[in-house]
Amino acid sequence: MVDAGAADPAVPGRTLPLRVEMARQLRRRRTQVAYALVVALPVILWIAFSLGGEEDGPTQGPSLVDLASSGGGNFTVFAMFASASFLLVVLVALFFGDTVASEASWSSLRYLLAVPVPRARLLRQKAVVAGALSLAALVLLPLVSLLVGSLAYGTGDLVSPTGESLTFGAAVPRILLGTLYLAVHLSWVAGLALLLSVFTDAPLGAVGGAVMASIVSQILDQITALGTIRDFLPTHYADAWSALLAVDVDWGDITRGAFSAVCYAAIFTTAAAWHFTRKDITS
Repeated sequence: MVDAGAADPAVPGRTLPLRVEMARQLRRRRTQVAYALVVALPVILWIAFSLGGEEDGPTQGPSLVDLASSGGGNFTVFAMFASASFLLVVLVALFFGDTVASEASWSSLRYLLAVPVPRARLLRQKAVVAGALSLAALVLLPLVSLLVGSLAYGTGDLVSPTGESLTFGAAVPRILLGTLYLAVHLSWVAGLALLLSVFTDAPLGAVGGAVMASIVSQILDQITALGTIRDFLPTHYADAWSALLAVDVDWGDITRGAFSAVCYAAIFTTAAAWHFTRKDITS
């Protein structure tokens, strides 16, 4: 008899490499559509401003909308403000909420764990890839907005509604810092979506739950009667990065917002890991 040879046993510490998981996620239609929307948003905004007319009636001062067409920096800031409270939340929730729940919905999760892929490693690999995809989307938006805005409106000074201005060269690093803050701030959405993903077999349930939590938090934050309770809402410091548009930056709210988001993210991620390593896998 001839020994045909057997396949090498799987080494748990080498299963599900990041490059394999990244390639899988990049081939998925939802990833491609998500990035297409991010790229298309600045173009859509430019078309909307081109088609719109001048607003009639008295105003109390320039707003972000009024200043959006004054230069590439202002156009980028408006695009970030317009998308931060919903579109970017949906993108982060999509990438993280779809991690484990999608495998469960396809009935492939138990086969992945039978390779064997250790549960902690599977969750970590998927979270790392989801984080990379989310960060890429967050960075892509201001980069495309800067390109579109600069081509359409030039590279003039970035002017804030308060009247302060920054040169284009000084504004670009501030915008990138604002993007970094948004990435840190949205880590709480990522952690919550990951937690919901290990609790349900329905990806839309995990994504929708994280988005709904963000919407409810934003609504509660508008109720001034809650007083200091609002400071503990995860979305309370969502717009703290706007302080970077001032000549002299006040880092107070930025620091508090980043700390709050990291705390929420750590709690949700720890709970997700604890539950996933102990749950019964039936799908």
